Amino acid sequence: MKHNYDVIVIGSGPGGLAAAIAAKENGAQDVLIIERDLELGGILLQCIHNGFGLELFDQDMPGPAYAQHFIEKVKGLGIHTLMDTMVLDITPERKVYAINKDQGYIDLSARAIVLAMGCRERTRAQILLPGARPAGVYTAGTAQRFVNVEGQMPGEKFVILGSGDIGMIMARRLTIEGAKVERVLEIMPYLTGLTRNYVQCLLDYGITLQKQRTVNRIIGNDRVEAIEAVSVDEHWIPIPNSKEIIPCDTLLLSVGLIPENELSKKAGVLLDPVTNGPFVDDRFMTNVPGIFAAGNVVHVYDLVDWVTEAGYVAGKGAAQFAQAEKIKAGEQIQLKTGENIRYVVPHKLEKAHLAEDEVRLQMRAITPIEERVLVTVEDQNGEVIAKKAEAYARPGEILSLSIKPQAYDAVQQATGLMVNVRKR
Repeated sequence: MKHNYDVIVIGSGPGGLAAAIAAKENGAQDVLIIERDLELGGILLQCIHNGFGLELFDQDMPGPAYAQHFIEKVKGLGIHTLMDTMVLDITPERKVYAINKDQGYIDLSARAIVLAMGCRERTRAQILLPGARPAGVYTAGTAQRFVNVEGQMPGEKFVILGSGDIGMIMARRLTIEGAKVERVLEIMPYLTGLTRNYVQCLLDYGITLQKQRTVNRIIGNDRVEAIEAVSVDEHWIPIPNSKEIIPCDTLLLSVGLIPENELSKKAGVLLDPVTNGPFVDDRFMTNVPGIFAAGNVVHVYDLVDWVTEAGYVAGKGAAQFAQAEKIKAGEQIQLKTGENIRYVVPHKLEKAHLAEDEVRLQMRAITPIEERVLVTVEDQNGEVIAKKAEAYARPGEILSLSIKPQAYDAVQQATGLMVNVRKR
């Protein structure tokens, strides 16, 4: 097998597949995808529900069908793949060390690397959930794999903690399979997933969602027998006399996703403490030259279509770097979070290459505004460079705003840009 590649992509989910395709289509000769699973597609393979491809293809597709479109393209372009292979280490010099059962220890090098490892779910230990430690406590994604891939039901009577998208989708899926979902509990005073999933998965199936309510402790020895739910105030402090015992045999956790960046840290990539993903520029290059990042490894997206678009951008940037290594760190414009903005991606713009395409900014609000809002990008003098009206701003739904090429002259003159979301 080859040991030197123009571009190596780590991960074959929607971001990785798109990055590999874009790299190949933009001139990279030798492109390799490394995937630790047995098949290409990543998390899409267990997402058998619809809702994929609405923006890119104007079709409502299930996850495996969406993945297959890109898998076939990868094969058609002659992109190399290494399956069932675990990457152990990456260096700032773009060395990749991996291992599998066929080749053993593998030493690879690349002109450019795209990190596309996706994200992982928060576990019970990470949210410090008290109580006994019986069987029957799973993350929502684990339960999704049990049901959709392995064909096994993890329980019969469920409580779901968290109103994240996977949790709401699994509430519907389990109900379809004949289980009883007793309750969905959300510690925050607002929904943390998409409104679309709340309507289609909970309201349409008569599943109760209780906000500002959480699990106080788990009851059971060998197997979950019940959970103790409690209401909380705005500081997450339990409210006296609000406890309730809810009998169930399974507790699913849908309490957030964390970008998978252990390899990124080994390569010297700096991480944003807010997103837990790398600091990236408008071509998704990290602070380490030649190392790019795409998809949920940067920040958690709402739609797979957006992950694919980010993969295209990162893959194109990686191909350009691999061919000429001309993407040097030039003068940068920092994007700062302003009024009611938790974070914005990308974190900075490179002045030198603001010429070809529009730059899409994506951000999340801190607190919900349930009325019309205006998202703006302003320079250091408060002059509006780009703006977009939205019907509302919710922390569970990404806000998106593009800076058009027509605004690049103003951007070039700016020393910093601030993103805000305000009531109209």
